[in-house]
Amino acid sequence: MKNNQDNYFEEYIKNQSDEKVEILKDFFQEFHTHCLLKNTEKKILREDFEKAILYYETIGVPIEKALELLDIKYLGGFYARPPILWFALDDAAKIYPMSMKHGSMPIFRMSVYLKKDVVPELLQMALNFTIKRFPSFATTLKKGFFWHYLDTAKRRFCIEQESDIPCQPIQVSYSGSQSFRVLHYNNRISVEFFHVLTDGTGGMTFLKTLTAEYLRLAEAEIVSDETLWDVNNIPSEEEFENAFAKVPQSDTASGFIDKSAVQMSGRLAINMPCRIVHLKIDTLQLKEAAKKYNTTVTGYLLLLMFVAGKAATDELSGDISIQVPVNMRKFYPSETVRNFSMYCGIRIPIAKISDTPSIIDEINEQLHKKASKEAMNEMLTSTEKMVNMLKFVPLAVKQPVAKVIYGFLGDKIFTNTLSNLGVVEMPASISKHIDSMDFILGTAITNRAGCSVVTFDNTTNFSIAKMTVDPSFEEKMYDLLQADGVEVCVEGSGYYEN
Repeated sequence: MKNNQDNYFEEYIKNQSDEKVEILKDFFQEFHTHCLLKNTEKKILREDFEKAILYYETIGVPIEKALELLDIKYLGGFYARPPILWFALDDAAKIYPMSMKHGSMPIFRMSVYLKKDVVPELLQMALNFTIKRFPSFATTLKKGFFWHYLDTAKRRFCIEQESDIPCQPIQVSYSGSQSFRVLHYNNRISVEFFHVLTDGTGGMTFLKTLTAEYLRLAEAEIVSDETLWDVNNIPSEEEFENAFAKVPQSDTASGFIDKSAVQMSGRLAINMPCRIVHLKIDTLQLKEAAKKYNTTVTGYLLLLMFVAGKAATDELSGDISIQVPVNMRKFYPSETVRNFSMYCGIRIPIAKISDTPSIIDEINEQLHKKASKEAMNEMLTSTEKMVNMLKFVPLAVKQPVAKVIYGFLGDKIFTNTLSNLGVVEMPASISKHIDSMDFILGTAITNRAGCSVVTFDNTTNFSIAKMTVDPSFEEKMYDLLQADGVEVCVEGSGYYEN
């Protein structure tokens, strides 16, 4: 029995001239030479083209122009070749699949808000055309005897209409399942990644490329530049290498173990995150405020987070510690879109946190020392030593131990996280179609909040993923920014039902 899509497209064909019918016949014949997926997958991928053609028809795009936009050449050879690639996990990713617990998974999310609502038919085609450019994303997670690994999955990767709480665990246990989501809601395109695939830099590269391809299909005039990957370029080995392997080992190694940090108060919610809050800030005002304290934007936000963190806890002693991811590409330039980040912990005794100016010198000093190239090399050396020690230990033995270590030590040594992606640059021909961007961290096991920052078009979006309904932290952040003359626009969700 034929579905409605078959009927709609058949009716469309019947209303075309013989010449256009022949053009469509040739078009889909070309499609079949570029697609050797299983029949069920092939049928769905063909329907994606049909839906896009029907959409173009409804807005008056001539068939010749529609088929030019949807040219089969944009599929490349991705769907016509058998899967042969597989990828060992990079050094930072090895712990992620082993440390997963039920309901907890390291996920992060990036979103772009367009000035017009998203057309799902075109977004699906944009993903169909984009995925070939990211072979390490076109994979499924599998268990080896000693380690997990990424195996190429030649399939149709699908978009979804958003209907759930952000950053929910991704089902990766099924054969062929993808390790990322592409979601749409009104004018928003979001991509959620299982951290095993990539870090913030790699994720943003994918989102920018996908957005550009979507806008091309929406008939925007795209003029590319060096800030944007060409979706039709052939991937290079460097783009999906384990870049950690190129970093020289340090003479000394620093460990990951530290004492437990103070946690913000408030009962953990059942749904996590239970709320997402965005503080949208004028970037120039933010820079001016940071300048007054003789620090960077990251240093200034850390300063406020320490004060707000103290206001959000009943603890009177101990340390507040904030995890700060560090992009290793600034020390060792690389095109990789896989994980190439380490982290440092900025730690201050809660008794020392009395007013905002008093601790800025300590924050600056720790950032300078702990986020340095030398400190990152030491931590990476420690990582490699740990990986080498476990190299020949069967995964069945390693995995339970990793869960215990991560659950009882991993995030307990931190109070909060500040992940700053920095400024996102795009060609002007794309930026003019974008209203804003945001970046959200998934939940930790014990931390009550996770903070992330992205700047686009002179707006810095400071996002807080909440794990408790206690609003003390975000309210204090707002008050501190306002006190420094920084205007703040608050957006986000209500509380998700508990």
